[in-house]
Amino acid sequence: MRLGSGAFEGAYSFPSRFENGPGTNPEELIAAAHAGCFSMALTAILGREGHIPDSIRTVAKVHLGATAAGPTITRIELETEAEVAGLAEDEFERLAQSAKAGCLVSRALAGVSQITLKATLVEAIKGQ
Repeated sequence: MRLGSGAFEGAYSFPSRFENGPGTNPEELIAAAHAGCFSMALTAILGREGHIPDSIRTVAKVHLGATAAGPTITRIELETEAEVAGLAEDEFERLAQSAKAGCLVSRALAGVSQITLKATLVEAIKGQ
């Protein structure tokens, strides 16, 4: 599999998707796209509120399940950790939830029955 931009090229096959073969699968690529999009959305929202993050790290875990329609993405868990100085935990949670709702990939995946978010604010150390 190769992206049109050339930014990624890797193995993709039946074993990489349905077994433990080497390579990637669409679900892994969806997870990477979702984590990246969410991080960008959160960065933008924080910036609009006057909070420039020192770092944001997001992981997305895509879960498959069997449904009457066949194999389906049934749940996505977003876990983000951000280092932002001068931001209260409750305000960070509100802004993170806003980023989750507004992220383009979250909206594209609206058919997934459950997308959860665990947002952790890391205390920024002044002078670093």
